[in-house]
Amino acid sequence: MAKQNYDALASKIIELVGGPENIEKVIHCITRLRFYLHDEKKANTEAIQALDGVAGAVYNSGLGQYQVVIGPAVADVYDCVIKQLGTDAAGDDAQEAATSAAPKSEGPTSFLDLIKKGFQTLIGTITGSMIPVIGLLAAGGMLNGFLAILSEPSLLGWISAKSDTYVIIQSMAMAPFYFLPILVGFTAAKQLRSDPLVVAAIGAFLVKPEMAAFVNVKHVEHFMGISLNANFFGLPISIPSYAYSIFPVIFAAWLARPVGNWLKDHLPASIRSIFQPLFTIFIVGSVVLVVMGPAIIAISAAISFLINQLLQFNYAISGLLIGGLYQVLVIFGLHWMVVPLVAQEIAQHGQSNLNALINFTMIAQGAGALAVAFKTKVASLKGLAGSSALSAFAGITEPAVYGINLKYGRVFWMSNVGGAVGGLIAGMLNLHMYGFTGSLIGFPSFASAKDNPNNLWIFCLAAVATIIVSFAMVYFFGFKDSDTQSVKAPVAKKNVFKEAVAEEK
Repeated sequence: MAKQNYDALASKIIELVGGPENIEKVIHCITRLRFYLHDEKKANTEAIQALDGVAGAVYNSGLGQYQVVIGPAVADVYDCVIKQLGTDAAGDDAQEAATSAAPKSEGPTSFLDLIKKGFQTLIGTITGSMIPVIGLLAAGGMLNGFLAILSEPSLLGWISAKSDTYVIIQSMAMAPFYFLPILVGFTAAKQLRSDPLVVAAIGAFLVKPEMAAFVNVKHVEHFMGISLNANFFGLPISIPSYAYSIFPVIFAAWLARPVGNWLKDHLPASIRSIFQPLFTIFIVGSVVLVVMGPAIIAISAAISFLINQLLQFNYAISGLLIGGLYQVLVIFGLHWMVVPLVAQEIAQHGQSNLNALINFTMIAQGAGALAVAFKTKVASLKGLAGSSALSAFAGITEPAVYGINLKYGRVFWMSNVGGAVGGLIAGMLNLHMYGFTGSLIGFPSFASAKDNPNNLWIFCLAAVATIIVSFAMVYFFGFKDSDTQSVKAPVAKKNVFKEAVAEEK
């Protein structure tokens, strides 16, 4: 498609939404241009919908946006719009995911409404912070999956897990996850209107090797079951591993705005450029360490205790509950705190019942994303859902959870139904797992000729049940294209994903 063709389409769209003087800001998501107009009534919706290359147009009063549906070429059309309007019209793309995940309302009318709105805002903030990095996570997850196939002796076994090649490729794959606090710090700060570079620096501080080393400190004090592994100005504190985590740095992005604004108002302009970020990093970083560290440790200890008690009580009931609810931990980045439990089980017993149950929650989220890929007619969403499903089947669920399932809330919960079914079957049939690698690609971890020759077949049965239930629940009850806040029936008759402008003959 010739690039100049988008200029004409962009010019017509600008004209039909009321001209440059009616446009306050414009942003875009994966399929739509989203205009903030001074007067939405000036937009000629019928004429815009008739444009070749536009799949529809609608004003969303809840978001205060006039939305023009383009499809895969939306970024190209957006660039042309900004070129014609000037960069002052460019809005903040990062806030789009949050606004679409948590629509505006007239305000809570009861305590339950307040709780609901707070939860929606929290989820909207999390997904809004994560969606800009979903492509990186999906790519890393798929690369890690390919590496597992190449290195697993029971599969291809072409690359030794002890080789330098393996280490290099795995580092490529897992770098976005390990340094997630830096990436999310930047995107969360853009969304929450704090300084992205300052918050990214706080994220870097949290995953610095010297900080990670505190986790392995052996001689520590304890307070109410919390290990105090560091000392900060004479105050004993607990420092967990912040690698792979997102919630602490989102908290930092939220706190950095009022702190940074106060410093901006009170520091002399001559020293502000240096001392504002300096004090913000120190103050916010210190609060994160003193508040979030102990909170994460306490929550993790409580989760570990409950999971242990549940596993000891009944394996089948554990499968039902853990299979249905474990991915909630993924939302807040707390799932990495369960890894020590899995490692302890494998070290003591040579297998892990807990990891076997967790495995089906990964498959379930992948199957849910796959159902969205099959059902949606939105080409860009279809592609994202498909790649996210592959990543989940390779053991990395974050792209599916944050990019698709959680964003369209019912998809997440309907997928969890399949996880609960798979976990229940695994518990009832006493499934064992002998390794760490999970999801579909982790099937060699279930092979055991000694302990239980049928163990691998039990895994296959539970995995198939998980996929069928999750896929069906999402396909029939969890998702429809209108959830994407796309256009209504008359517009849907058009081909949403035809090329933005026909090739000139």
